[in-house]
Amino acid sequence: MQIVCLDLEGVLVPEIWIAFSERTRIPELRRTTRDEPDYDKLMRFRLDLLRRHGLGLSDIQAVIAGMRPEQGAREFLDALRRSYQVIILSDTFYEFAMPLMEQLGMPTLFCHRLETDAQGFVSAYHLRMPEQKQASVRALKALQFRVVAAGDSYNDTAMLREAHAGILFRPPQNVIDEFPQFPVVRDYPSLRAAIDEAATRVGG
Repeated sequence: MQIVCLDLEGVLVPEIWIAFSERTRIPELRRTTRDEPDYDKLMRFRLDLLRRHGLGLSDIQAVIAGMRPEQGAREFLDALRRSYQVIILSDTFYEFAMPLMEQLGMPTLFCHRLETDAQGFVSAYHLRMPEQKQASVRALKALQFRVVAAGDSYNDTAMLREAHAGILFRPPQNVIDEFPQFPVVRDYPSLRAAIDEAATRVGG
């Protein structure tokens, strides 16, 4: 049996923090895992910015409510799920992602959770576990699944290495340069073709 594991932001939906940065006009919030490989450092930076600017969880959710999946993402995902079991492995948070999941047909999502204080500020974030993407793929392999994975950022590369086959989708040049072992595709037809080719190659 084969499973496809996909990142969420940058693959199926726009980057939430970039959209929030544009809405709030806080350019520092544009920094994502495409730029910063240390996720804990990135999140502490974000939470400090939110607090300094007086922005709470509801402010972020209001922006997300107006977001839509990438053009063609729902059709790509629907077709993919007819041929493979698909799991979305993301470093986003359930408090952010659920409106977007509804628009994608409620695929299975593994991600993290946020904690808020009495004033509605995000006070902490709770990882499911360190390197949860890589750990999830490793667990699926232990269950005798063959895994093909696709993502776009630094925080996807451990998942891509762990999978039987890994694919970069619309990555920035710095990620391409540092991880030349992964094929690069830039649109959904090419991603589907790469997944099918990899699935045939790794068997299952």
